[in-house]
Amino acid sequence: MENLLLGWPMVCMDQSEIEKADAELCKRFAAHVRRLRRASDKSQEQLAEDAGVHRTYISSLERSGQRNPTISVATRIASALGVSLSDLLD
Repeated sequence: MENLLLGWPMVCMDQSEIEKADAELCKRFAAHVRRLRRASDKSQEQLAEDAGVHRTYISSLERSGQRNPTISVATRIASALGVSLSDLLD
């Protein structure tokens, strides 16, 4: 049986591989947030207010993909967009 964590195979990675995977996940998350926000016709300010974060947080997240939101913040953003957290991570 394959060893999975959240549907992903668990493998040994060195630090640079972990950082690269983390950066890629953050970029995908940011792209999904932007796409879904635009599809729902929400401004960054409106999404930020609905999610309980500052407008500049959403702006920075979407622009750079460098933000690494906590699970709590990611869940609030997903809820404000009317989707599940997994929708933002796929």
